[in-house]
Amino acid sequence: MAQVTAPQTLRLSLPHLDVAALSWGPPDGRLVLCLHGFPDSAWGWRKFAPLLAERGMRVVAPFSRGYAPTGPAPDGDYHIGALMYDALAVHRELGAPDDAVLIGHDWGAFTASAIAAYPGSPFADHVSMAVPPVGAINRTRGSLARQLRMMPRQLRNSWYILFFQLPGLPERLLPRVIPRLWQDWGPAGYDTAAELDDALAALPSPAHRRAAVSYYRAMVRPSRPGRMYADLHKWCFELPRAPILHVQGKQDGAMQAGYAEPIGAVLPPGSRVVTIPAAGHFLQIERPAETAAAVLQYLGDRSGPR
Repeated sequence: MAQVTAPQTLRLSLPHLDVAALSWGPPDGRLVLCLHGFPDSAWGWRKFAPLLAERGMRVVAPFSRGYAPTGPAPDGDYHIGALMYDALAVHRELGAPDDAVLIGHDWGAFTASAIAAYPGSPFADHVSMAVPPVGAINRTRGSLARQLRMMPRQLRNSWYILFFQLPGLPERLLPRVIPRLWQDWGPAGYDTAAELDDALAALPSPAHRRAAVSYYRAMVRPSRPGRMYADLHKWCFELPRAPILHVQGKQDGAMQAGYAEPIGAVLPPGSRVVTIPAAGHFLQIERPAETAAAVLQYLGDRSGPR
């Protein structure tokens, strides 16, 4: 099959939000919806997506609400329920195929795991990357001694979440904070120049930067999602009901790989956990071939005899 290179640009006029997206592969291929996280953009899938497109799949990567060229959310809502609503709306806009695959990285992983927990998920397969399903983490924290061993390092890794709760300052300093996070979260010596430029370009204005920070404020601060998102949001930290593949970078500097190691014991039958030793947080960028191989093998096994 011919090598897939540059993506097409899509403009999706959803009833509640105009969404920009990148698309690789044949229009009639199996839909694979890839959701990015922070600090990243749809361009973060540019190495990974062609590897699936070369297998005949149609890979679509939206720019999440608040990430240019998608604009900030008109309703200002950045709860996980709103992100779930967006993903489901994009799926419907693309024809609502019943064999579609949902892949999420970082915030996209929160979304994919929550949709895997949602009883009405229209996706045939679900994949999370870098952030394990919270419902599974909550059931596999282990002994108090284990939690105390892991907690200090994770608190250091997560300093930015508390920083983002400050008013005003994070938005102004985000162009300086993002390069620091990329350096801390990836494997030592990895050149992130091109991908880092894409991540910064997706947050070109104070309004976009405020949106990116608002994801974390919506998660931490006491608040409720809008009415149209509420029924979805209640599933955001539940254990997945549908089988799910979780892929974790062993050298992830944002989320310790140790949180992913035991979750296979509580995930639904048919689930799988794969750790990529040389990968950090952005495993689809740092190790695209290995990450794509894990996904393709899982999908192949899922489509075979059950």
